[in-house]
Amino acid sequence: MDHKILVLDFGSQYTQLIARRIRENRVYSEIYPFNASLDKIMSFRPQGIFLSGGPSSVYDSGAPLLDARVFALGIPILGICYGMQLMAHALGGRVAKAQRREYGRAELVVDDDADLLARIPKDSVAWMSHGDRIERPPKGFVRIAHTDNSPIAAMADRKRSFYALQFHPEVVHTVHGKKIIKNFLFKICGCKPTWTMKSFIETAKREIKTLTGERQVVCGISGGVDSSVTAVLVHEAIGDALTCIFVDNGLLRAGEAKKVEHTLRKSFHMNIRCVDSSSRFLTRLRGVTDPERKRKIIGNEFIRVFEEEAAKIKNAGFLAQGTLYPDVIESTSFKGPSATIKSHHNVGGLLKKMKLKLVEPLRELFKDEVRLLGKELGMPDEIIHRHPFPGPGLAIRCIGDITKERLEILRKADTIVLEEIKKAGLYGSLWQAFAVLLPVKTVGVMGDSRTYDNVIAVRCVESVDGMTADWSKVPYNLLERVSGRIINEVKGVNRVVYDITSKPPGTIEWE
Repeated sequence: MDHKILVLDFGSQYTQLIARRIRENRVYSEIYPFNASLDKIMSFRPQGIFLSGGPSSVYDSGAPLLDARVFALGIPILGICYGMQLMAHALGGRVAKAQRREYGRAELVVDDDADLLARIPKDSVAWMSHGDRIERPPKGFVRIAHTDNSPIAAMADRKRSFYALQFHPEVVHTVHGKKIIKNFLFKICGCKPTWTMKSFIETAKREIKTLTGERQVVCGISGGVDSSVTAVLVHEAIGDALTCIFVDNGLLRAGEAKKVEHTLRKSFHMNIRCVDSSSRFLTRLRGVTDPERKRKIIGNEFIRVFEEEAAKIKNAGFLAQGTLYPDVIESTSFKGPSATIKSHHNVGGLLKKMKLKLVEPLRELFKDEVRLLGKELGMPDEIIHRHPFPGPGLAIRCIGDITKERLEILRKADTIVLEEIKKAGLYGSLWQAFAVLLPVKTVGVMGDSRTYDNVIAVRCVESVDGMTADWSKVPYNLLERVSGRIINEVKGVNRVVYDITSKPPGTIEWE
């Protein structure tokens, strides 16, 4: 993997998106925290460095700063938003609070269309998100673009290959943002598009073999894309040294366990052990309504089950998990000073004294990349194009108390949602579609009689990677069919509502 780009994270909500945009150009990228040591940065041997945006002002007390020696490495650097202000501040320019903050759409005027802004129209749309601006660029820098509110919206020091943008090229709202990133990667950093899923597989297999050695590996599979691709990849690397454990936690969708077992046994001849722990999980969850407690209880219980099962496997030393990059970043400030939104059972619920060491081969991948990886591994479409299903399962779609009766209502409603979405030919275009059982009851009239029953919320979203999502404007007649079937076929439901919240401000799951 010769050409690599490093993204230093200063807390931007878009940091992961920068890494994705780089990888879309078949150049490998990783995210390090802003305070990564110089030795760690140098050992990564990046061809170029991105400085992400962030919520701070460079003149704030405690603002995240960069080791100034990074600017002496002779490596091209692109600062974005806060990254631009940091660059200006560190190199002797002047940053000040803007008289008028600039958020959202802005008309960008290109003053110099060489290298970074090559083939970018003189007038275009960029996406701003800042309250500070560059009053005076550092010595050696020239202005290459401006807006009405930002006299220096982009600047360059071509001698040192330092570039900076006040706007966010990584978001879709910056019309020519992808081209700007491409120009930096290939025109300025001299990268070559050599990173592919095929190359990733070969590298990952070597790393898995080296890490696990002669020990056996246990992999927990849920039937979702992430765990299934993890299992197949690890199996490719170590063969029969892998044992997959499928835990029926009582929180799965209808027919899930049998379907998953059949698919993986038939297609990949894996050693799979199925464990029915449903009563154990439901007992632990009895009376628990707080979503964070649900996630942690389920995560911890999964690990306990794996430890118990692993104890039956001679020489077991590792647990393989399908943890993805967004899981890691949302769960903790793992790569930088970003805020915790919610914990994920893969990373937030691990026991401190876990006896098995972790193998997480997908830890640096985004969901769309995992699907590409699955395709490269020859996995069937029914697995790799399956909608994401949360690790805690229906527990976080059954809002409030979890009981067998409530889960059964939710399963039946969820089955109807998926059936109708597939019949309408929309399954492939949606990121997720599912039902949520609410902890409220409403009055209704059925057969001339008063009812007081449950409410089902239907959630359909469109997304590329799950980091942001828009609610889907599905046809009214489809919603009508879904509502009619749920109320007529699911005993105990008398009202169906449709969720029209995007991410942000909401999350895709309700809990």
